[in-house]
Amino acid sequence: MTGKHQINIKDIDWQELWCEKLNKKTDRKKDWDKEAPKFHKSAKRDDYHNALIEQLDIKPTDTILDLGCGEGTITIPLSKLSKHVTGLDSSGKMLELLNKKCETHGIANIDTIEMDIEELDAKTIGEYDIVIASRSLNNILNINKVVSEINKIAQKSVYITLFGPNNWRIEREFYEWINKPYADFPTHDYFFNILFNLGIYCNVTNLDIGKPREYNSIEDAIESGKWRKDQLTNEELEKLKEYLTKVMKKDTKTGKYSSSSDRADWILFWWKK
Repeated sequence: MTGKHQINIKDIDWQELWCEKLNKKTDRKKDWDKEAPKFHKSAKRDDYHNALIEQLDIKPTDTILDLGCGEGTITIPLSKLSKHVTGLDSSGKMLELLNKKCETHGIANIDTIEMDIEELDAKTIGEYDIVIASRSLNNILNINKVVSEINKIAQKSVYITLFGPNNWRIEREFYEWINKPYADFPTHDYFFNILFNLGIYCNVTNLDIGKPREYNSIEDAIESGKWRKDQLTNEELEKLKEYLTKVMKKDTKTGKYSSSSDRADWILFWWKK
């Protein structure tokens, strides 16, 4: 477009658009202390962790800040590749599990900080060679500030993963099936433009996760953590069971249930300083 109709991407407030989209998603927050004991089970239903780690350029002398570390699904593998890892999470229960794993397995190069990512402050946290925010920024409202602080903390490189366009496909299809509106998270292009407006020119990779998520039963799929059961009525929960029974296929060899609409889809944003 030309003339008076021309739009400069830098004139668009992507932070505002991000917040507007996110505020419509009333089910975006979870009680992570409550989720902690069973989180490891849902976190390992796909090959995300290996796909991410394969993309990371880490040296044995590097120090790493792992934001939203949870119970250490990424943190512990990172500790084997680097000099030291600090795991930061808002859930004390998640950090208890991580610290217990470190004690059990004799891991001495991980420490933890209990803090909400939105309170991240470079002056308080200090400098690290690498900052990783693995699946932890999708719910952040003040995204400009958090990314700016991340960029100050990182001295060598930053790696961030966000939901890809198909990560919630099965949820959207179910809500359409029951004629209920479904609010999406802000898509990854919002984030790309937020980075651009902050003067950060990143690389973008769609992680190849491979096969669909697998479950031991239909009930296991319902309890997987993907479905916000507190947002559904009893009637809708019955409909969910009916829907998953309809769309999920059982592998006769493994006995596992899966659907082609239920695949992990993650976008990796990364840049070097």
